[in-house]
Amino acid sequence: MKKVKITVLKTTLDKELAEEYGISGLTACPMLKAGQVFFADYAKPDGFCDEAWKAIYQYVFALAHGAGNHLFYYGDWIRKPGVAICSCNDGLRPVIFKLEATDKESSIDYTPVR
Repeated sequence: MKKVKITVLKTTLDKELAEEYGISGLTACPMLKAGQVFFADYAKPDGFCDEAWKAIYQYVFALAHGAGNHLFYYGDWIRKPGVAICSCNDGLRPVIFKLEATDKESSIDYTPVR
């Protein structure tokens, strides 16, 4: 298994939807910032949003296991092998991520609980 590089490309705010449904003063995601980089495989990286992880982990897992050698969705989505562009599922202020397969070997960095 390989590590996957996760880059925060941008944080967004849908002003129209936020005005209609959001609380007063709602802003783009306060937890993640454009340019942040994380590395992951099967486990959520430290400091990464739980909800965003739930939205992207299946792509991270696929890339960590070699899906990067092929194009996602039979080549009708992303043109670069080993790359996925995903977002969290916050409908008012989604965060956009770039996932990239790497050659970095993954290893367990904790003691499993039995």
